[in-house]
Amino acid sequence: MFTRRDFSLAISAGGLMAGGCASAGSRPDMPAAPAATSPLGEAMAGTAVPGMAAIVIRDFRVENEYFSGVRALGSPVMVAPNDRWHQGSNGKAMTATLVAKLVDAGVLSWRRPLAEMLPDLAARMQPAYRDVTLPDLLSHRAGLPENISDLSFFLSFHTDSASLTAQRLSYVDRCLQEAPVGPARADSSYSNTGFLIAAACAERVTGRAFEDLIVREVFDPLGIHSISFDQFGGVNEPQGHVDGRIANELNDVNPRMFAPAGAMRMTLRDWSRFCIDQMQGEHGRGRLLRTETCRFIHTPQGDTRTALGWGAAPHPMNLRGPALTHSGSDGNWYALVCLFPETGNGVLVAANAADSMQGDQAAVAALRALAATVAEPFQG
Repeated sequence: MFTRRDFSLAISAGGLMAGGCASAGSRPDMPAAPAATSPLGEAMAGTAVPGMAAIVIRDFRVENEYFSGVRALGSPVMVAPNDRWHQGSNGKAMTATLVAKLVDAGVLSWRRPLAEMLPDLAARMQPAYRDVTLPDLLSHRAGLPENISDLSFFLSFHTDSASLTAQRLSYVDRCLQEAPVGPARADSSYSNTGFLIAAACAERVTGRAFEDLIVREVFDPLGIHSISFDQFGGVNEPQGHVDGRIANELNDVNPRMFAPAGAMRMTLRDWSRFCIDQMQGEHGRGRLLRTETCRFIHTPQGDTRTALGWGAAPHPMNLRGPALTHSGSDGNWYALVCLFPETGNGVLVAANAADSMQGDQAAVAALRALAATVAEPFQG
């Protein structure tokens, strides 16, 4: 339930906590590595994780893919290249990219205060929130709580028949009435709510639902067509797991309106297309954003190591950075990313279980092993 904390500060120089060519991208004909050579089996050993997948990116191209385990407990079907994996909070970088693209188009502004972007809510929101901006929201520096305090209100959106846009606005309205946890533009205070608010701002100014916007502005231009906003797939897809069982669609997942904070599924190949474009963007070869905009959303805000939708790690896992990092989980899945934009290298890892079944530990172990193959040790 909810999308778990990000990975922005976890992979520091001291350790890792569990917790151009614009067309370059993953190659559809890239075979999976043989099971005997896969590093995922070792990472899964001693855990209850049913299945995992990973991708290694080198020089802005997918170098290899790895798969291990099964799609669901009790099933003999192995995970496969076209399987979709829950992104969790890794979707925050995608939401930030959508907002940045709307800023590039002149539809939104980095400087406009929230009270002007959502004027209908201004009178009811806490005064401390009225002057926060999109960079504050997208870097967890708006002073917002992590999630709404009223869990029953949150869960009511599972059965809400209103449009997703209306649901998000109702949720945001209630969230903005809760007291801040700290001052704006100070330390980072991780908040899923900030990304829902940013999405509501985008929806208001464009008149389109977040889901339509991100498909049109982010996914379609990159050839990402496996995207799903449903938290559960069909019987022929991997299933999330919690507490030694397959997750329950009604009780274990977040409502669909939560998508901007991290409730999206896609194949790892499609995820790699997004990640490669993020790295290409810093070299002036991205499809989505202007070079200066791409660099801006990857730059830590204030004195933090938190960028817009990304964590910014100078030397992750004692490897030479800088790197863009994040993790994501709704409690039923666990996914990690670590990118090295200067070299165009990176690693994506996903597991169909989270901390209750050691999915976080397995994902971190796999990321450590694979990242060491694409980045040099840091000589500090």
